Amino acid sequence: MPPSPGPLAGLTVVELTSTFLGPYCAVLMAQLGARVVKVEPPAGDIIRGVADERGTGLGPAFLTFNRGKESVVLDLTTPAGRAALDRLVDGADVLLHNMRPRAAARLGVDADTVLARNPRIVHCAAVGYGSAGPYRDEPAYDDVVQGVSGLAAVQGGSGDPQYVRTQVVDKTVGVMALAAVLAALHERSVSGVGQAVEVPMFESMASFLLMEQQGGRVYAGRTGGTGYARTASPHRRPHRTADGVLAVLLYTDAHWREFFALVGRDDLAADPELAGIGGRTRRIDELYRLVDEELARRPTAYWLAELHARHVPAMPVHTVEDLFTDEHLAAVGFFETVEHPTEGPLVHARLPWTFSRSGTPQVPAAPALGQHTAEVLRRLGLSPEEADADPAG
Repeated sequence: MPPSPGPLAGLTVVELTSTFLGPYCAVLMAQLGARVVKVEPPAGDIIRGVADERGTGLGPAFLTFNRGKESVVLDLTTPAGRAALDRLVDGADVLLHNMRPRAAARLGVDADTVLARNPRIVHCAAVGYGSAGPYRDEPAYDDVVQGVSGLAAVQGGSGDPQYVRTQVVDKTVGVMALAAVLAALHERSVSGVGQAVEVPMFESMASFLLMEQQGGRVYAGRTGGTGYARTASPHRRPHRTADGVLAVLLYTDAHWREFFALVGRDDLAADPELAGIGGRTRRIDELYRLVDEELARRPTAYWLAELHARHVPAMPVHTVEDLFTDEHLAAVGFFETVEHPTEGPLVHARLPWTFSRSGTPQVPAAPALGQHTAEVLRRLGLSPEEADADPAG
């Protein structure tokens, strides 16, 4: 579909966030057509410096998490910087921050202060821990929340706890924050007024994990019996073939029947305990060992052809590098090239969602620090000098 203004066109978002969670939520809104004004302190978002080999403040992580945004430098500890933020709040639909409650109150970006100024705004605080609990003032980052939420323990299985090797908390909670903001915007379309939304990382990831890991604890009064046997199996992993690695998931009754037939195990196909998911779950280690052994006997191409013919989910295991040459991603136009005024042509993954009518816009590259300060302040009726900000960043 050709570029368009996008389904969130007309919305203005003021983003006061750094690192990954808030920027990910906000970059999704930018790719959906919202105007996102990223307010940065004079030192800028810390992520600007990650892998920034050229010293431009435009490292690869910053470029991907902040495309399509306007960068405005304000020192919120000064009266002039605070006054400029107030002007931004007056015309905004959403304010997003990831500060702890005390810091937000000290800078005047807490919900009470912001909603008193603009009662129609949706104020979203993406925090580490819910403000009603004793952890509310503790700092939180992805690794810490992977630990406290139980995710690292589940990932480690019967061994030592392990972190997922991507910022899974930040990005998952970023999408949750987007969902919460969109829900509040819908409610505003009915009520006419905004509200405060709090999206805590800890509670969000505990909820996320417990969906299938709660086990017997879903029944009130029980203890223990948590976990999900299939994902806990030490044999659940990508399987080696004779010449590569394959990701296979045998799950339904039909999947297993087809696999047993394919590998000549009529005895297992006739076993009544393995006819249903309950019995297979009890014997999942045995079954996954079988898959491991069988797949090692033949090359990847053989298994892909046979399993796909039987509608069994199976795909080769890609590296990150492989994604850039994947035929499916090429066919759907997954990657797009954006010209950056100082960094040259950049390759980005486009928004993976499609909209049949409203489409999505082509957003510009991520901004240099303070790139839009002068422009935005003029739009607000201010000069950079009045806001005590350097328009060049």
